[in-house]
Amino acid sequence: MKLLWTLVLSLLLAGQLGFSQEEERGEEGADVTKPKGPVADDGRPDDRLPCGRWMGGVPGTPGHSGLPGRDGRDGPAGPKGDKGNPGEPGQKGEPGDKGADGPQGPRGFPGNPGLKGERGESPLAVRSAFSMGLTSRLAVTNVPIRFNKLFHNEQRHYDDTSGKFRCVTPGVYFFTYHLTVYYRDARVSLYRNNKPVMFTHDQFQENNLDQASGSIILQLQAGDEVWLQVYGEEEHGGIYADNTNDSTFSGFLLYPDPPAASRRR
Repeated sequence: MKLLWTLVLSLLLAGQLGFSQEEERGEEGADVTKPKGPVADDGRPDDRLPCGRWMGGVPGTPGHSGLPGRDGRDGPAGPKGDKGNPGEPGQKGEPGDKGADGPQGPRGFPGNPGLKGERGESPLAVRSAFSMGLTSRLAVTNVPIRFNKLFHNEQRHYDDTSGKFRCVTPGVYFFTYHLTVYYRDARVSLYRNNKPVMFTHDQFQENNLDQASGSIILQLQAGDEVWLQVYGEEEHGGIYADNTNDSTFSGFLLYPDPPAASRRR
């Protein structure tokens, strides 16, 4: 800014000096009539002389900034820049709606064979069966009937002393009885653990031999007991047996319960 002011002052002084020299040369070549008498000085500058002749001008105030020019035309596209670094992954969006099921694909190849399973238990490994009969006419009622004629009792799960079958292997059992009725009526019930499960009643006909029978399938646990018993008074104990007429009680295991590990599968 200081340099600008110095430049302006230099231009003004140079102009003033040139103007003074031209005026002096004019006065020498022209005949100027001088006024007669004294001339009054009114204190105003002579309009015929430039202001630079009598006083140096003060630099003016810088003008206002002009309006911005219009935008120039777009330049040509520059060369393609280098590939920037990957940005940070955005937040995970919400799951979209489930799409429709696609068409069924072609059938795949058979899979590899599975591992060999554990060795199972053979049904022949667990056995329980009995078949017993009477050897004479029944004399006592309201107690277990003691079948003492042996047909089969290999595992000895039937006790001919107590007259009861005792379960050793938990599972499903089949029981059946076939009784000869003679002399009087017969009322028989099959018990499990001191509770009657089924009943059979036969009304005797004189001068005749009657037959009474029954069968049942029971789910037993180890320690359960099953037996036959005449219920009622002595007149209902007409169960009979001799050398040519039998009264039998039989039972056997249909299938055992699966092991606990197998039931949890």
